[in-house]
Amino acid sequence: MTGQSTENGNAETTEITEPIELTEPVGPTAPAAPAAPIRFPSDAELMAGENALAGIDLTDDGAGGADGEGPAGATAAAAGLSLPARPEGFRAGFACLIGRPNTGKSTLTNALVGTKVAIMSDRPQTTRHNVRGVVHREDAQIVLVDTPGMHRPKTLLGKRLNDLVRETLTDVDVIAFCIPADEKIGPGDRFIARDIAESRAPVVAVVTKADTVGREALAAQLLAVDQLGDWADIVPVSAARGEQIDVLADVLAGHLPLSPPLYPTGEITDEPRDLMIAELVREAALEGVRDELPHSLAVIVDEVMDPRGTTPGSLGPVKGAGNRMQVRVSLVVERDSQKAIVIGKGGARLKEIGVRARRGIEDYLRRKIYLDLHVRTAKDWQSDPKALAKFGF
Repeated sequence: MTGQSTENGNAETTEITEPIELTEPVGPTAPAAPAAPIRFPSDAELMAGENALAGIDLTDDGAGGADGEGPAGATAAAAGLSLPARPEGFRAGFACLIGRPNTGKSTLTNALVGTKVAIMSDRPQTTRHNVRGVVHREDAQIVLVDTPGMHRPKTLLGKRLNDLVRETLTDVDVIAFCIPADEKIGPGDRFIARDIAESRAPVVAVVTKADTVGREALAAQLLAVDQLGDWADIVPVSAARGEQIDVLADVLAGHLPLSPPLYPTGEITDEPRDLMIAELVREAALEGVRDELPHSLAVIVDEVMDPRGTTPGSLGPVKGAGNRMQVRVSLVVERDSQKAIVIGKGGARLKEIGVRARRGIEDYLRRKIYLDLHVRTAKDWQSDPKALAKFGF
């Protein structure tokens, strides 16, 4: 038997010498019987049928997720998560820290979590996005939401930050309204008090910075706070000294609903890596600068490249010894005069920013990095919708 094939216009003949074994009959076959129409069971038939989940223990007693046995444990093990055991009466939920700028919300967040998850500065309006920190307790899990300070907005950025806070208030289980002990209650505090008066969540008034005043002044402030609104509780605290932190945690946990844990054991924040790096650089840049610069400064992570990975970045040759992670960051200001402030004479100030920021980033990443900082100008970016969108606001 021979067959022909054509390749590149040339005829080739291939001789087949082995016999061909046919496993299917050759020639005409009988026509196939028409397929029966598909019939789906009715809802009544489905409800009356056998229960596919019969015999499976679906009780939510937390045992499956805690010891790794059963469906919940198998899912957690497959995902590499360690779900905390949930005793009877366990509570979990979201607690929002709210207040005007520079009332100690971020410092208090870090004190409650037990480690740094939010940047801190004595400059107002340091926080520009919601920062989540997770407090793990034997009887509860408190997910703290540190919000930007509410203020009378002068720019589109300020308006969007206020809107972010108001949106957050609709999704939390308890609100912690922070009022500093060393400042008299003012229009900003009264504005926020009116704003949260209609909130469905209970409001705990937290008098922060209690260590900065004497006992009599603290007592007077507590009395003034009590007259400011109808609060579920009033708690004075000092985050700097760690005083009354456990008391506040107890109060916040008591207002949370009964619930299994929302985050795995050991997870203290869900902040993205690049956002944390940007915030640490901004914290370093805010130290010791003039009043107008903090509001005009944005930090953008351009690239993070690990030389030990398989995908090369665009940074060119690896800088620094020991295969350090390459981190490239841009500091954005609104005017050239502000750019000169950030850079400093002969680049001295930018070098200081780099030293401080690198230390914080290395503590966060737990490895050495090479930090490459650049300063650029984006005129009036705080009021430019396109720039705000580009910078993540």
